[in-house]
Amino acid sequence: MDTRTILTGRGEELPVFTPIVAALADLDEFPFLIEEIYREAMGLKEDELDKLRFGLLRLQIYADIHRYEDTETTQKMKYVAEVLEKVLFGGLLLEGEEAGGKQCC
Repeated sequence: MDTRTILTGRGEELPVFTPIVAALADLDEFPFLIEEIYREAMGLKEDELDKLRFGLLRLQIYADIHRYEDTETTQKMKYVAEVLEKVLFGGLLLEGEEAGGKQCC
């Protein structure tokens, strides 16, 4: 499954997904794309911000589910999604041990 599909889910694609997909395709470009992603996200309406956050959440969940199939790709996916969620939203919805939160169950 491609990252754009994961970000979009079953909803409508947002323009901010394009630089996120570019960052995932070439992690070396991520530091140079973060400002563009931030500025694009700050112009979104509340419902679009929800779509963006859930897109980032889907990336993290997908990376966790498939972490043993392609470790390098899923680590990149999770890293980009978590950094963006922290920068854009101030924290993570899913906080596990590696994110500094408590593990449930």
